Amino acid sequence: MRSSAMQPMMREQLNLYIFVSVLFAVGVVFGALLVNALTLDQQQDLAGDVQQFIGRIQDGTMLSGTESFWDRAWFHAKWLLLVWVLGLTVVGMPLVLALDFLKGVLLGFAVGTLVQQFAWKGLIFSLASVAPANLIAIPAFIIASVSAVSFTLYIVKNRLLSRFGNLSQPLVRYVVQTAMMLVLLLGAAVIESYLTPLLLQWAAPLVHGASAGL
Repeated sequence: MRSSAMQPMMREQLNLYIFVSVLFAVGVVFGALLVNALTLDQQQDLAGDVQQFIGRIQDGTMLSGTESFWDRAWFHAKWLLLVWVLGLTVVGMPLVLALDFLKGVLLGFAVGTLVQQFAWKGLIFSLASVAPANLIAIPAFIIASVSAVSFTLYIVKNRLLSRFGNLSQPLVRYVVQTAMMLVLLLGAAVIESYLTPLLLQWAAPLVHGASAGL
C-alpha cells in the first residue's frame, strides 16, 4: 500500500526533474545563440575582456585559492539561498524556474562566446574553465530547484486548497535537501578555486593572442 501511495509522488518528482532539466538546456541553447545577436562593437569589447582575463591567468594575478574559494562559495550560497527563499514564498515558484533558465543562459553565453572567438580552441578552454565545477554545481541547483518547486506544490495542494497535511515533515525535508546541496556547491567552489586555475594555466596558451573569429 505504501509503495502504491509513493508512486504518484515519485512520478511527479521525475516529471519535475525532466521539466527543470529541459528548461535549463533551453537556456543553454538560448545563451549560445544570443552571442550571435551581439553587434560587432559588442563582440570586439567582449573579445578584449576575454583576452584580458586570459592575460591575468598567465600573469598569475588571479585570486589565490583561499580568496577565490570564499568568493565562489558565497556566490553559490547566495544563489541557493534565493532559490530556497522563493520556494518558501509559494508565489516565487515561477522565479525559481526563471533562475534555472537564466543559469542556462549564462552558461551557454560563456561557452558560446569562447567557441565563436576561438573555435575548437575556445571549446577546449571552456571545458577547462566551465565544465569541472559545473558538473557538480548544475545538478545541485537542479535538485535544489526541484525541491523548492515540490515544496511549493505541496503547500498549494495540502495547505491552501484542502487545508490538510502536515507541514513540518516536508519543511524539514526541504531544509535538509537544501543543506545537502550547499555542501555539494562548496565542493564545486573548491574545484573552481584549486583545480580550475591549474586547468586554465594549461589551456590559456591555446587562446592567448589568438585571432578572434569576429
